[in-house]
Amino acid sequence: MLYKNILLIDDDPEDAEIFMEAVQKLNKGVKLQWAVNPQKVFNEMQSAEQLPDLIFLDYNMPLINGGELLEKLKSNNRLSSIPVILISTPSEEFMKLKLEQNAIIKYFKKPNSYSELIAILDSIL
Repeated sequence: MLYKNILLIDDDPEDAEIFMEAVQKLNKGVKLQWAVNPQKVFNEMQSAEQLPDLIFLDYNMPLINGGELLEKLKSNNRLSSIPVILISTPSEEFMKLKLEQNAIIKYFKKPNSYSELIAILDSIL
């Protein structure tokens, strides 16, 4: 397995709970951590002993959105190599640009159903 230590950055507790439940249901031995505040998690990661193997990053968040955090991650030498999957509803053009720039490895819109989320996560993990 490529990803054992995963970080979800999402300000919506309901979405995060469903996401965490889906990851647990897949039973892939993944350690999932959830962060609400993008700026705080960015500051903490700069000095963290262990970095995540993969970040799922929500785009629509207050204060600092996923696009802004993505720029900070990719401009930081220590954090720039962490693969990021952007989730939510930014424009298709924005997502394609970020893929072309290798800023993200994948993106998907938040699914409408739990079974759809399970299928997406199963294909990634």
